Amino acid sequence: MKRIRLSPLIFRRIHKWVGLILGLQFILWALSGSMMALLNADAVGGHDGPAMHVMPVSTDGLIDLATMLAGRPVSGLVLRDLAGRPVYEVSDGTGTRLLDATTGRRVSVDRQLASDVAAHGILKQVKGVSFLAKPNLEARDHPGAMWRVDFLDPENTSAYISATTGRLLVTRGDTWRTWDFFWMLHNMDYVNRSSFNHPLIIFVAFCVLWLSGTGFYLLFKSFRKTDFRWLTPRPKSRVEGAA
Repeated sequence: MKRIRLSPLIFRRIHKWVGLILGLQFILWALSGSMMALLNADAVGGHDGPAMHVMPVSTDGLIDLATMLAGRPVSGLVLRDLAGRPVYEVSDGTGTRLLDATTGRRVSVDRQLASDVAAHGILKQVKGVSFLAKPNLEARDHPGAMWRVDFLDPENTSAYISATTGRLLVTRGDTWRTWDFFWMLHNMDYVNRSSFNHPLIIFVAFCVLWLSGTGFYLLFKSFRKTDFRWLTPRPKSRVEGAA
């Protein structure tokens, strides 16, 4: 059987092409990191939208809570504002539901209510409302069904409202969408855009490690002692000494 001899030439060829491919990714890392740093953090936003919709709750004319629950045990109970009216957010073994705090009736988060919640307290015109059975990439951190309310403004802002609780989950705009695109390039998660521990980036990390190791090996194979002769001082010739 003929032995396969791994010569420096083979390593050099593989090193060259792997370096080219990884070099392109290094450019993407530098470009995406620079773009994310240059974007205005306040304009990116999209992280503290719910705090903007916190409204005081009127406690006048509220129905008796014991009558409303009829003795049923609950695991959570919150009185809060929902587009200008007080509601109880009740959680029990069957899930979470909303009850009108003045009438006791069940509140359903429909298209109109989602629009009212998103636009409550802000001066923006609603452009459209669409229902999402599951979150899209923009609202990927929030599970469950939701409503997307699009506004007519320079940022093309979209507000995401929970179809269960009617809470404002998050807001997104064009600046955030630009940031999120470069974030995808930076962490190489082209599907979910959220993880640094996916197989692709782990594979690239090992390729970078291999590239460093072969580069160190080829460093010693590419130089000889004669290449460093200029570093050692030359002895003076006899003619120069006689002069």
